Amino acid sequence: MPGPHDPRQNHLLAALPAEECARLLPHLELIAMPLGHSLYESGTQMRHVYFPTNAIVSLLYVMEDGASAEIAVVGNEGIVGVSLFMGGETTPSRAVVQSAGHAYRMTGELLKGEFYRAGPMQYLLLRYTQALLTQMAQTTVCNRHHSLDQQFCRWLLLSSDRLLSNELVMTQELIAGMLGVGRDGITEAACKVQKAGLITYHRGHITVLDRAGLEARACECYAVVKKEFDRLLPKAIAS
Repeated sequence: MPGPHDPRQNHLLAALPAEECARLLPHLELIAMPLGHSLYESGTQMRHVYFPTNAIVSLLYVMEDGASAEIAVVGNEGIVGVSLFMGGETTPSRAVVQSAGHAYRMTGELLKGEFYRAGPMQYLLLRYTQALLTQMAQTTVCNRHHSLDQQFCRWLLLSSDRLLSNELVMTQELIAGMLGVGRDGITEAACKVQKAGLITYHRGHITVLDRAGLEARACECYAVVKKEFDRLLPKAIAS
């Protein structure tokens, strides 16, 4: 069984054949992921990829005026840094830790070498990337067509899926930045969901009390994204 810190807590690494995973172990570096830490900024050269274990990373698109909005979240189901093996060294998005924890880091050059070997790692990375693109597309649709209340519930569900507990540590300012809205909007949405008995929220701590209720209150976008991850990565996301 995986220990307190084990690369197999990341589902992509866990889905690799045992010999493939063992071969990569010496090249994986455990690092702390503090809340709010930026893994890379828009337009900067990316040198590492990250396999989160119990942290969540938000991928944000930043506008010229500094405003930002979340386009995807990555947790223990995936990898941060897909641009490196898709042929690019930079990306217009930035990656920020939205829930503190740990990840395993690997150099981009090593991952590209693994990808071009056309083995199990390539298979998993391509399928994960397809699922990630679905999440990005669905997030765009959700932000345009659904209420902030529904977006907030979708965001809570996606985040809790990527943690080992039902509690998230997250300030209103950070949530507002993720969803691209004002803090007052997040306050109102959180109050509505809390009054419905689905969560408790106090000083940056959100506890999910009724997951089924959250799913019922959220828009269709959460189910679409989860179904695609389940379809493309059945082994990688198994509990």
